[in-house]
Amino acid sequence: MPESSSVTSGTGVVPDDSEAGSDAPATQPGDAARSGAEALPGHAARSGDGAGGSAGAAASGPVVVDRETLRLALVVGGLVLAVVLGFGLGRMNAPAGPARPGGATAGGAATGADGGGHAHSPGTGAHTHDGATVTQGGGDGATGLSITSAGYTLVPSTELVAGRAGELRFQIRDDQRRAVTRFAVVHDKPMHVIMVRRDLSGYRHLHPTMAADGTWSVPITPPEAGPWRMYADFTAVADDGRQVAVVLGADLTASGAYRPRPLPAAATSATVDGFTVGYAGTPEVGKSVPLRFRVTGAAGAAAALEPYLGAYGHLVALREGDLGYLHVHPEPVRDGDDVMFWLTAPGPGSYRMFLDFQVGGVVRTAEFTLTVA
Repeated sequence: MPESSSVTSGTGVVPDDSEAGSDAPATQPGDAARSGAEALPGHAARSGDGAGGSAGAAASGPVVVDRETLRLALVVGGLVLAVVLGFGLGRMNAPAGPARPGGATAGGAATGADGGGHAHSPGTGAHTHDGATVTQGGGDGATGLSITSAGYTLVPSTELVAGRAGELRFQIRDDQRRAVTRFAVVHDKPMHVIMVRRDLSGYRHLHPTMAADGTWSVPITPPEAGPWRMYADFTAVADDGRQVAVVLGADLTASGAYRPRPLPAAATSATVDGFTVGYAGTPEVGKSVPLRFRVTGAAGAAAALEPYLGAYGHLVALREGDLGYLHVHPEPVRDGDDVMFWLTAPGPGSYRMFLDFQVGGVVRTAEFTLTVA
């Protein structure tokens, strides 16, 4: 470090001692000590009572000794001061490692709104997805509110027309505007895309494929016109091997007349394709609360859930208004017939929850409106 160099340079004053020694070559260290003892102010005063020549000799002796003593003291003091300053400055300026996107260093977990590591319950702003660290959020626990976060940017290149088959295309770019091409596989896929209309209808959970140039694409037919929101949920692999999980959001428009629908009333059960899906639990603001989901068939018996994308269910919650995104993963082990998730509501208001589950090789989505006081 530069501070260490300056400390080393400081010790370079040691050669001054040899120069001082050349002024009195016959004087040994012990003699210098004794001469110093004779150079006390009191003795110097008494030597002045003698003849002029003797007084001059006596006076000149102490002056030389005092200068030598002062030189030695300055050398020793300079060495001590240089060591102390070098140590202190070194500690103040110790390198913390190369910076990571989102405020992390290579020596530790990346930090976001509330730090790194998976010490938080799922649904909080900064958490991990299979060991990678989420470093972005809306400040209150919701993610997907920004097109750029954690050093990555979502760049869509899509024109959507309601009712017409099209293709969703986009790239993820780093802070040097390069297309990112290395992604970790999380829940069986390297990229998860959520599409929803601004009124929280038309939910889609998509898995695009990536071309060699980093362009992702997936077929899509928007069922209705209006403003849509897309979320890219992924874990990027940096050049040094770091993994950073990010959720980015961007607005898209499907041409045509927009006729928003009101949000359905809050309910704890929903039906889809003959299955009834219910949940128990009351989410609270800022508190991690368990939600237990159970899927039953037409006869009321528990459905034979199958693993889908490495889990028995995937839950996404979107906040009405700003469309803040909460992707909440379940407990790895089922509690009997239930699938349990931990949800932390970032604030009061209405949310729309979407539960993906698989039975008989078919993936279905149950939708719920949730009101958090």
